[in-house]
Amino acid sequence: MRAGGQKYIFIYPFWKTRSWYLLPADERKRLMDEHIRIGLSYPRVKLNTTYSFGIDDQEFVVAFETNFPEDFLDLVQQLRETEISMYTLQDTPIFSCVRVSPAEMLDHIG
Repeated sequence: MRAGGQKYIFIYPFWKTRSWYLLPADERKRLMDEHIRIGLSYPRVKLNTTYSFGIDDQEFVVAFETNFPEDFLDLVQQLRETEISMYTLQDTPIFSCVRVSPAEMLDHIG
């Protein structure tokens, strides 16, 4: 992942169902293509996806960066209404963060 310098970042672990992996590859591709098409309709939101098999319990970690949190909310709502969402086992907790410098963070925590 490469941070893009946006003010807000929303990070969450992500799990797929076992039935997702039993789908034929061309069916998974069709479903992912819809997901990607929707994501591209929100150009002010940058998505970073990282595989995390064997690192922790989740399969992926996703991070959405934007200066417009309302776009993130609209994007997630639209994605949850897609066919592929049936294959999401869990995608919480969501960590909502505001970018600050390390010095600012130290000031905040004392």
